[in-house]
Amino acid sequence: MGIAQSIRNAAEPWTAKDVSKLKELAAQNLPMSVISLRLGRPEPAILSKAMQSGIKLMPLNRPPYGG
Repeated sequence: MGIAQSIRNAAEPWTAKDVSKLKELAAQNLPMSVISLRLGRPEPAILSKAMQSGIKLMPLNRPPYGG
């Protein structure tokens, strides 16, 4: 059930409101898994839309690799 809930909008087209919410969540430095749950879309879709829209998904609260 949790998986179905997390991808409830997977087949839906992105709206301007969805992209705006993605920008807002990304600005809060949330992990992609949390953004995925909040938007109801799979992580690959989040990543793809973020790249298309120029939205950075790099939480500042995580140390870089090797750091």
